[in-house]
Amino acid sequence: MPERDIDTPHIAITGAAGYIGSRVLVELQEQHPDWELTAVDNFYRGDLRTVGDVDVDHVDIRNRDRLEAALEGADVVLHLAAVSGVDDCDENPDLAYEVNVQGTENVAWFCRKTGAALAFPFSMAVIGDPQAFPITVDHPRDPINWYGRTKLLSERAIDTFSDGAFPAHQFMISNLYGGHEVGGERISKGTVINFFLGRALAGETLTVYEPGTQSRNFVHVKDVARAYVRSAERLVEQLQAGETGVKKFEIASDEDPSVHEVARLVRDTAVEFGYDPTVELVENPRAGEETLVDDFPVDTTAAREHLGWAAEHDVASVVRDALADTE
Repeated sequence: MPERDIDTPHIAITGAAGYIGSRVLVELQEQHPDWELTAVDNFYRGDLRTVGDVDVDHVDIRNRDRLEAALEGADVVLHLAAVSGVDDCDENPDLAYEVNVQGTENVAWFCRKTGAALAFPFSMAVIGDPQAFPITVDHPRDPINWYGRTKLLSERAIDTFSDGAFPAHQFMISNLYGGHEVGGERISKGTVINFFLGRALAGETLTVYEPGTQSRNFVHVKDVARAYVRSAERLVEQLQAGETGVKKFEIASDEDPSVHEVARLVRDTAVEFGYDPTVELVENPRAGEETLVDDFPVDTTAAREHLGWAAEHDVASVVRDALADTE
């Protein structure tokens, strides 16, 4: 691909009203106020219509003509639109396929036709039960649920579409937690740690799916958003150098406690602030569709060396701050 002359980068974000996408928009405006930003979302889950100085346009990535018109002129597409999570994909399998696979192919096809760069998260769910540690992007793929399978199909599609046509970054992201604010509105999602915090604040039991020893790697949403900004910066450089093809990065932290350990951390910290939640082990409704390993270390060397990125938040501090904010 010929070198691309870029004076003012134009970055487009799909899923911009969502949990991660809205934070990416905040970070981009703070760090690169001179960049041109395009934000789109179909408002399936997120409902933000404006983030800072940027309006979020109603666009469904399944509508290729409408999508391409909205993305016109973009140098980099940060593709975050998705039906995310195991439960949502199981309950809406057709929608998950249409959005996660066909919608992603629409985005990648736009990039192939225009030469725009692409960043995309394919999730730890693509590997299923890890076969070796620490986990890297080179780990064999063997998803055990429909969410992971849709992400694997998208990962492979981008590998193919980008070859010789545009530079792409693909992120293997671990389990998200934490929240952030947009215009005074709290943005969060019912991930494991956020779920436990919400239950503790409501004085409800923290329910842990059996066996409870299953480990997860946790990374804060703000750290993930910073990774996308670093990616956009690097992709602009790759466009200017005429590079093509995929680079893959692990976006994770060095924290991989068991789910039961996280529940006890939230409970014990909540007690310090006057709450009295209990922890209960319950039957696992995802039996057979959930990774069950006692350790989940992830090697993030590639992100550190090539993107200059590392996780900055830790679970204990975030839990304590969240509970302290309620006093």
